[in-house]
Amino acid sequence: MIPIAKPYLDTSDAQNAYDTILTGWITQGPKVKEFEEKFAEYTGAKHAVALSNCTTALHLAMIVAEIGPEDEVICPSMSYIATANAIRYVGAKTVFAEVNEQYNLDIEDVRSKINARTKAILLVHQIGMPADIAAFKQLCVEHKLILIEDAACAIGSEYQGEKIGVHSDLVCFSFHPRKVITTGDGGMITTSREDFANRMRVLRQHGMSVNDRVRHLSDKVIMEDHVELGYNYRMTDIQAAVGIKQLEKLDLIVTERRKIAEQYLQAFKNIDCIRLPKEENGYRTNWQSFSIYLKPNCPISRDELMQKMLDNKIATRRGIMTSHRETAYKEYCNGLVMPISEDLADRSILLPLYYPMAQEDINTVIVNFIKMITA
Repeated sequence: MIPIAKPYLDTSDAQNAYDTILTGWITQGPKVKEFEEKFAEYTGAKHAVALSNCTTALHLAMIVAEIGPEDEVICPSMSYIATANAIRYVGAKTVFAEVNEQYNLDIEDVRSKINARTKAILLVHQIGMPADIAAFKQLCVEHKLILIEDAACAIGSEYQGEKIGVHSDLVCFSFHPRKVITTGDGGMITTSREDFANRMRVLRQHGMSVNDRVRHLSDKVIMEDHVELGYNYRMTDIQAAVGIKQLEKLDLIVTERRKIAEQYLQAFKNIDCIRLPKEENGYRTNWQSFSIYLKPNCPISRDELMQKMLDNKIATRRGIMTSHRETAYKEYCNGLVMPISEDLADRSILLPLYYPMAQEDINTVIVNFIKMITA
């Protein structure tokens, strides 16, 4: 079976985790601090705050942005449901907007949904393809809104020559195994604001005024205070130890993923019944996923294609979900219809892409996809 994705982990990751375990410090501690510093350096951000996953990162972003029950936040329905959920965690209203052909928010539809209660835009870089950050930042300036980036899939992607993570005050990343690098699970927020970073570090550890690492290293007795309602959103040092080694491999992984994606693009470029992903000028994706849209004239349905690929031992996945059609949102959305998002979700298929992916497996995917899509 050729899997849809596979994390790239080797003995250096295992050794770093092993060495960390032997130090006796396995919860949030010095390795987390080191990982944060190296992640901030990689992205170019001033601060990075490590967390238990990207969903908790999104939640804390909402809190420090002071979004609450009287507010509305605009985001795509076409995203993993955690995007929409984070808005509801703080009691705000999730307002769904349509997307463009690259699965990212359509700015004109977003503009049409801004009203007096709109507090923020949650911009998703879907499947690693950067959204137009500059355009949305300008829109936020015009309407005095907060821009939050859901960059769960976008570590290593670039926009206008800079790494994703440096453009906005709150950018949230994921280290789930389906992402480009992994810590098993885990998340990170980058920010240019020291006040945001400091508060998120308090919030992630039960609202504690002084973290365990500082108390442990101090030669004075420190009595902590719990200064506000906080959460247990910590990353462990074991995870961070893996993350440090993964980060060292990130540029290699992204480079190799781009080579695989280029083979797919070249192999499929003359098939007129599909639409391929496209990097616009100034955009560079990490190819976290490779999504193909099947046009209405396609001779095979998306679901039938997925089954035939599976019959040939090739795993695929459906297009990105639409949250408004999930059971948890049907009543909340009161019959909302989003024709563009629904069409893209129902007609898109994700092909296997990971590093290292054997050339034989790449060829197998290409040959079988062409055979089935043109039969």
